[in-house]
Amino acid sequence: MSSHTDDIRQYLKARKELVDSALNRYLPADGPYPPEIYTAMRYSLFAGGKRLRPILCIASAEALGGLMEDVLPAACALEMIHTYSLIHDDLPAMDNDDIRRGVPTNHKIFGEAVAVLAGDALLTDAFRLLTDPVAIRSVEAARVVRIVHEIATAAGAGGMVGGQVVDILSEGRPSDYDTLLYIHSGKTGRMILASLRTGAILADGGEEEMEALSEYGRHIGLAFQISDDILNIEGDPSLLGKVTGSDAARRKVTFPALIGLEESRTMARQSMEAALEGIAGLDGRADPLRWIAHYILERKS
Repeated sequence: MSSHTDDIRQYLKARKELVDSALNRYLPADGPYPPEIYTAMRYSLFAGGKRLRPILCIASAEALGGLMEDVLPAACALEMIHTYSLIHDDLPAMDNDDIRRGVPTNHKIFGEAVAVLAGDALLTDAFRLLTDPVAIRSVEAARVVRIVHEIATAAGAGGMVGGQVVDILSEGRPSDYDTLLYIHSGKTGRMILASLRTGAILADGGEEEMEALSEYGRHIGLAFQISDDILNIEGDPSLLGKVTGSDAARRKVTFPALIGLEESRTMARQSMEAALEGIAGLDGRADPLRWIAHYILERKS
């Protein structure tokens, strides 16, 4: 592990606690009628997870001197969108997974219909939160419009949804490097990039700062996905909270399948180094982003 292992652990723990507390306020257990949908939404939202996307959003804003009260609602909205995508990804019509984060997947507990609706509700409520006049009262309207556009673009057909479609259509078929990059940049990379850009927008970052954080985001998103592909082969299921080997069983196109494990490790490290180079011009307030880059490469889950 890197020399900043303690720093990143403390940082991730503190920011995760902030995000969890805020999510609990924004989506309380005693939600209105019908209680079943809120129970299903909270089941997956609070089933664990690293909170990487909201933490990247917060770290990006902090790197530019942004305020926590401005960025926290957007950070939580990003986690709600991520959770919706996991619920839908696990459905029998898609990856048909029974375990996520060490517990039964949403549809195994609540049934497919409620799971679909819980995902729909998390996605919709994320945009409600992004535009909530109380939650974002200190953010000017122009910046709200920018972050809504940023996140919607990343989550939609040109981003996460499009990547998922190509991933499904590519199962069991010969594929190439460009297709693999499209799948991973869409399914994973675009929302990671949007998380960083959202934090920068909320901190009122300038053009050069936005580009630096975007460069970091593009490369760190790729490093994250390659690491995920490797963990699906070599990871410890007890740490991952899900079964390993599922990508190979479904004949999914992955970096190890296409270029091999060793070349995948090399590419992940090169992507991390490129991410760090992207923010080399930012001052010490960006150190958490530097620590996170090492964490993404070295993580075990």
